[in-house]
Amino acid sequence: MTTTGEGERIPNDVLTSVRKSMNLSQDEFARGLRGAGEELGEPNDASKRLVQRWESGETRTCRPLYARALKRFTGRTPESLGFAIPMARVHSDGAGGHDMEAGEVGTAGAVASPEPEPEPQSEYAGIWLSRYEFYSSSRDETFDCKHRVVIVQHGNRLTAQSLPGASTNPDSPLSLDLTVHRNVVTGTWTEQTAADGYYQGARYHGAIQLLIEPTGRRMAGKWVGFGKDFDVNTGPWELRLLDRSTGRASIERYSTTLE
Repeated sequence: MTTTGEGERIPNDVLTSVRKSMNLSQDEFARGLRGAGEELGEPNDASKRLVQRWESGETRTCRPLYARALKRFTGRTPESLGFAIPMARVHSDGAGGHDMEAGEVGTAGAVASPEPEPEPQSEYAGIWLSRYEFYSSSRDETFDCKHRVVIVQHGNRLTAQSLPGASTNPDSPLSLDLTVHRNVVTGTWTEQTAADGYYQGARYHGAIQLLIEPTGRRMAGKWVGFGKDFDVNTGPWELRLLDRSTGRASIERYSTTLE
């Protein structure tokens, strides 16, 4: 997560989308972190206010105590939850050696953020049905995969997270990180396959580009990604709007298994 200008905050939409996909309020999310800390033997003081600071971008990193609780509670690392990684600085220790100390927030090799795209005219936050196809060479068959995802929008950035259990394979969570420019959506996708499934917990990722229909209720295009033999695969992908709301009632309604 980065900022685009001095003093400007960019909300952590990844964390927000993950929390919403768990159908938890900020207070309940904080309570879950405290429970995870207790399970780890590392009690913490996570509060609704802390979660608000994280999601608003006011606080861009988390202490190791909270990082471990987040991993325990969500199953995801802080980096995959949208937190920035503190860079380390090297300085002389005065005895011929060098020490590392925490530096500015960022990532190794980070580059300056480009000028932001104009704000999109339409809002795309909501619950969408994601559907893509892929060909399995080992099974000589094309498969159709569906997930219901919750999309959180900030400016021209869309962050999507699959709802728990709401997919053709409930144990394969899907994440999308997208940018809107006029009627074109471009970004990346990541899917963690089920540990007991055909792909035995393998993590796949790649790129995606979609065109938005004039109604703003459907996006369709292509995905691209590497296969097991380092060949580049591609296939169709579409998103269809189901509900403009990302409220708890809507998320609960759509958190059901897809056939």
